[in-house]
Amino acid sequence: MRHSVILKKASLVGAFFISLLCVDLAQAFCPQRADLPQVAVRQVVDGDTVRLADGRSIRLIGINTPELGRKGRSDEPFAVLAKRRLQVLVDASDGRVGLLYGEQRKDRYGRTLAHLYDRRGRNLEAQLLGEGLGFMVAVAPNSALVTCQAQAELQARSKLLGVWRDEQVKRAGQLRSGGFALLGGRVSSVQRNRGGLWIDLDGGRVLRVAPELLGEFDVRALQKLKGRQVEARGWVIDRQSRGGLKSGQARWMLPLTHSAMLEVLP
Repeated sequence: MRHSVILKKASLVGAFFISLLCVDLAQAFCPQRADLPQVAVRQVVDGDTVRLADGRSIRLIGINTPELGRKGRSDEPFAVLAKRRLQVLVDASDGRVGLLYGEQRKDRYGRTLAHLYDRRGRNLEAQLLGEGLGFMVAVAPNSALVTCQAQAELQARSKLLGVWRDEQVKRAGQLRSGGFALLGGRVSSVQRNRGGLWIDLDGGRVLRVAPELLGEFDVRALQKLKGRQVEARGWVIDRQSRGGLKSGQARWMLPLTHSAMLEVLP
């Protein structure tokens, strides 16, 4: 697994498809679960969200796929392909999937959080990650499959598949917008206070571990990161737009939601 050494704890026409060998390898990363009851899917909303026949919206755990264009914005690269590929996988499973719910069942939008499996018990997030159609994400406490899903992503990344055809990691100084990002930089300081643990990067960007999530990390190792090169991923927040940004504080903050979202580079 490439991630941090400080962890504690229907077919597509013309296609992007990789070989069947790679497909089998991607599926081998996560244990099969053919024992799960199957439920009917009414609609594939995008690459990481489906709507069930019973009306529930399911947000797939462990993957973030490129965003479809909304409100006048263009589709991000591979967003449409990720949605179509998920549709193919659902169709190949006769329109039914098995659900393995997260320890946390709902997100802030009211969607149900679950892993999806086809009728043969294969994890669909690992399939998409192994083909480079999304990014591995881990949000505590829903991290049961983080290791195998990270391995699936690593396969795609090493082969430059899908989103990995282009450089995805932004240097800290290049970051000028919110939303999901991979951020690389050198640690200039580490501080801990009542607001959690703060990792400042060169380029004026900051990573934050909230107090309630410190148990997911090796805090002593984090406090020794000054001078080290790191790669972090997550959803960037514009602190200025929320008000209360004090002088000298970094405008752009990336909250770390699990230790797998931070890698210390050699």
